Amino acid sequence: MLRKEFLKKEQVQNASKLRIGIAVADFNPDITGGMLEGALKVLQEWGVKEKNVTVHHVYGSFDLTYASELLLRSKKPDAIITIGCIVKGETDHDKHIASAVFNGLTSLTIKYGKPISLGILTTNNLAQAKARSRGKTNHGEKAAIAAMRAALLT
Repeated sequence: MLRKEFLKKEQVQNASKLRIGIAVADFNPDITGGMLEGALKVLQEWGVKEKNVTVHHVYGSFDLTYASELLLRSKKPDAIITIGCIVKGETDHDKHIASAVFNGLTSLTIKYGKPISLGILTTNNLAQAKARSRGKTNHGEKAAIAAMRAALLT
């Protein structure tokens, strides 16, 4: 029974009182731009006021941890959405970057007691990233939902 409920379309909740920070990496802007649009669309659907959304742009995914901490210290959001894209290359750099970013964001979640959702794609190629940044598989939308659901738990 619970599995069926989980698989149903996400129920829109009232998130009008939430303050949301978004840290978005501008590397691969055709990917992260679509994910940012998806996240903003979901925030609007859930009633988050535009004035309660702060977006910080950084160069690459490695910089998302710093942007997230800056948001937590200065804007004191109820949740943060991170948006980035790490594509496998000829070396293992993608694994090292992803590990550092994910560990850093986990540490910030624990330190500040605020949810930070992962809208950071880790793909083998740009085609996979494009598929996950648009339409029904837009991970920016999913990251926004995850952030708000976690923030509404408190």
